[in-house]
Amino acid sequence: MKHMTFLLALVSVLIGAPAHAGCRVEYKAKRDNPLELYYDVAQIDGPCTVAAATEALQARLAAAGLTLLKVLSVSET
Repeated sequence: MKHMTFLLALVSVLIGAPAHAGCRVEYKAKRDNPLELYYDVAQIDGPCTVAAATEALQARLAAAGLTLLKVLSVSET
């Protein structure tokens, strides 16, 4: 459990954006070998659409060794 908590905290730090960002995105992601599933919220700049969020998150998550599964929601902040 400590391992999972640490990983969730690490992912949040790695993909967090500045507080002035204009769009809040809820998403699911995964890491393989062993399978780990993630749910998190991130801030992105730019248009607040699922397409823009998907594009922005894929690069961030890939840098952390994660694969975006689904953008659950987007909302302006």
